[in-house]
Amino acid sequence: LLYCFVILAHGRRRIVQFNVTNHPTARWTAQQVVEAYPADGSGPRYLIRDRDGIYGNWFQQWVSNISIRQILISPRSPWQNPYAERVIVSFRRECLNHVIVLSESHLKKTLRGYVAYYNSSRCHSSLAGNSPLGREVEPPSRGRAVAIPEVGGLHHRYTRAA
Repeated sequence: LLYCFVILAHGRRRIVQFNVTNHPTARWTAQQVVEAYPADGSGPRYLIRDRDGIYGNWFQQWVSNISIRQILISPRSPWQNPYAERVIVSFRRECLNHVIVLSESHLKKTLRGYVAYYNSSRCHSSLAGNSPLGREVEPPSRGRAVAIPEVGGLHHRYTRAA
């Protein structure tokens, strides 16, 4: 059994950090936040999270040390954090339902490709059809559309080639 931890920036639905482990601890989870955000105060002001036991004292202390205020959703209320829940559904439906995971390193590699696709190529209706990192609009005058396979061929990025 493998666990995936995801940090999502709500503004543009960008996946900031993800990692995989077979034994999550509060220390490991805190390390993910530290890797995602420097201690110089340039990180987010708030962290919306559920009440999972993984966020123990160690995690809470580390997050407080880098000046991030934690907002806990109500117990058994995943709809209070809909962006994170939607990303989890996307991971499953668009990637993991089509892959047989062989190991922790295989899952990390697969998700690394999916996160790159998600952030740079995947269209989001809430972002007016753009991706979290933004994409250039390519007019038809640039040539015909070409499909570039991503995530091992599960998805494609379409661009224009002269």
